[in-house]
Parts: sequence; structure tokens; C-alpha cells
Amino acid sequence: MNVKEIAEKLNLKVLSGASGLSNEISFGYASDLLSDVMGNAKSGEVWITLQTHKNVMAIASLKDLAAVILVSGLQPESDMAAQSDEEGIPVLSSSEDAFTLIGKLYELLKK
Repeated sequence: MNVKEIAEKLNLKVLSGASGLSNEISFGYASDLLSDVMGNAKSGEVWITLQTHKNVMAIASLKDLAAVILVSGLQPESDMAAQSDEEGIPVLSSSEDAFTLIGKLYELLKK
């Protein structure tokens, strides 16, 4: 399943990095600790977080993640959005809390 399909099914807003909407998602990773994501996330995963700063994109690029989803209606800082556009790694937003969104994402990806 690609980022665009996930965005449509979960009613996510595409905030930046739209050129990467065709990125394939292998699974998901949820954490707000950057070092945890750096050490454990895998290429092709979508990262669910409440972090909104540029360092998120540095990790997403380093780990070759498919996308980043911000929870609870959070918006990326301007430098994060700019880096997302440059890297082609979409930043999406959900109005739902992390627990709810992760459950829905898991149900979609386990099929």
C-alpha cells in the first residue's frame, strides 16, 4: 500500500512532500524519541509522532522512511515542511490521537 492510499483511507491531510505519495509503506513505527527511531525503524515504514521539527526529516531521510504522520492535528515547523518537500518524504497530519491512529494503521497494513 502506498502513502496516497493510506492518506485516503485514514483521512490524513498531506502537508508537504507530495512528490512522495507513491512511496510504498511496508509497516509502521511509532515513537517520539528520535534515537529510538534512528536505531529501530526500518526502510519503507511510516513514522507516527508528535515531533514537528526539522530533525524528524533528517531521521526519516537517514532511515529511508516512506512518510511521517503527525498526530492530534499537529503541523510541521516551516523548516520541517521544506525538508519534506526537498526529500520527497510526505508529512501527513491526523486529527486523531496516536493510539487511535496506530490501531487503524495496523489494521490496514496487516492485510
